[in-house]
Amino acid sequence: MLDARNQTKSLPAGVGVGYKPQHFTEITNAPGAVEWLEIHAENYMGDGGRPLAQLRALSEQFPVSVHGVGLSIGGEGALDTDHLARLKQLVGWLNPASFSEHLAWSTHGAEFLNDLLPLPYTNATLTRIADHIDQVQTVLGRRMLLENPSSYLAFDESTWSETDFLAELAQRTGCGLLLDVNNVFVSATNLNTTPQDYIDGFALGEVGEIHVGGHDEDTDDHGAPLLIDSHGTPVADPVWALLDHTLAQSGPRPVLVEWDNDVPDWPVLREEATRAATLLNRVVA
Repeated sequence: MLDARNQTKSLPAGVGVGYKPQHFTEITNAPGAVEWLEIHAENYMGDGGRPLAQLRALSEQFPVSVHGVGLSIGGEGALDTDHLARLKQLVGWLNPASFSEHLAWSTHGAEFLNDLLPLPYTNATLTRIADHIDQVQTVLGRRMLLENPSSYLAFDESTWSETDFLAELAQRTGCGLLLDVNNVFVSATNLNTTPQDYIDGFALGEVGEIHVGGHDEDTDDHGAPLLIDSHGTPVADPVWALLDHTLAQSGPRPVLVEWDNDVPDWPVLREEATRAATLLNRVVA
């Protein structure tokens, strides 16, 4: 049974940004449209020091979402119980408004791969991931959100569509979903599908957060467009349009602007947050 105390916090249906330490002073003094913050769990699993002191201070001013990148939810092996214990300790004292992870894998045996890798959508994969989600939610004592990946290939052995696969995981485990709109656009471009159709088929009622971010443009060996989910550039105009399409159907949701590489000065990121807030306010109006 989930700890009721952990259900009292929630993210506002406003705009958040991924927190970076170089923005600490500016974000506390002039947040602009920013109403909440996201951190990557693995950056705050140490003992003490300035990072945790700053996080404690920020948590008194902003709701915080914890985003994991290292659990390897989709991995074939068992979850790393030491990693899960460190995550439980972080979530325990911070009591964040949300916790999320990725529909991906990043481990092979004892090796950790610094990437979020895709997996086939089969019944066997579904069962394994559902078991992993159940384990995470039991250990943490809270509902988690699961994020849709960015894809660069499709598996012939898949017997589920990605949207149906995520919806079934939510149904089986009670987890929520994190809808990354940039990932949808990247995947649709790479796999030659329609991003609006993906959104229209998504279980929007299970969505606890929406993410947007930047991507890089390239071409594959055949000259076709190839997009790379980089989180190192401004949000592209087609992604803003897809966010507008999503919010028109989902209604207001917490929207995060991700910018993790080549991080700009605070005014640039704050302007991205302002643009997201404009779309959210249009839905409210």
